[in-house]
Amino acid sequence: MAEEATAPVDLYCRDEGTGPTILLLHGVGGNHTVWNAVLPSLAKQSRVLAPDLRGHGRSPAPTDSRYSFLEFEGDLGRLLKERATGPVHLVGLSGGALLALRIALDHPDAARSLVLISGSAYTDSHTRAVADRWAEVYAKEGPDPFALRLLKDLYYPDWIEAHMDFADTLREQVKHQEFGPATRWARTMKEFDERPRIAGLKVPTLIIQAMDDAVVDASHGRILRQSIPGAQIRILAETGHMIPVERPRETVDAIGAWIRRVETGAPSSPSPAGPDSRA
Repeated sequence: MAEEATAPVDLYCRDEGTGPTILLLHGVGGNHTVWNAVLPSLAKQSRVLAPDLRGHGRSPAPTDSRYSFLEFEGDLGRLLKERATGPVHLVGLSGGALLALRIALDHPDAARSLVLISGSAYTDSHTRAVADRWAEVYAKEGPDPFALRLLKDLYYPDWIEAHMDFADTLREQVKHQEFGPATRWARTMKEFDERPRIAGLKVPTLIIQAMDDAVVDASHGRILRQSIPGAQIRILAETGHMIPVERPRETVDAIGAWIRRVETGAPSSPSPAGPDSRA
């Protein structure tokens, strides 16, 4: 079935720094603040655009939107037409990684490079089951049990134990957040499958995957690396799904080094696959 799309909307966007343009795309239910720990450092050497996608954060939530990838692409196309002067470095986290991959496939001329964090080429049965469990817990048990479920699934246990203030903040945030748009995006994401197209991807690609991701299995990083010509990979041990939150320094280092390599045209080195290896 063909995707349906409503008219593009104007997105709220944090815009900082100068240099090569990076577009940071958050995941389902998130917003631009998920990049707070990495954006200031990235903005020291690049221009960084961090929008709230439609229905998330400060951006509009059209009542007739299906929250399809086609709609997100239309919104971001408008944003880039207004704010960018050429191809950008696409960086996506989780659902944002799926969206970044779609943009690179559909509009390769808009992508200078691609960085997929906690991403995949398709939504497998495990990830669909996780999303279904979130929806069920929220509907039947309410916001607080839902927040606790998110903490358990999205973050590495040791990190949560060391950041209990973050856990308290998330629980409070969930109490006041409207999850209708996120639920609809998650529903469309269940059908996401770009495996037939990724072998033809020409955009330079870096994959950052977590060994202990309970939402998107780490095997998806290897699938992406093996399927996308020339793709590089970095795998982080003792790390959960939310890599930029748990490992901001490593995220900045990996993205910064990658963009310098692409911008200078430096040849790619053999892609390391071991835990905590650097691309």
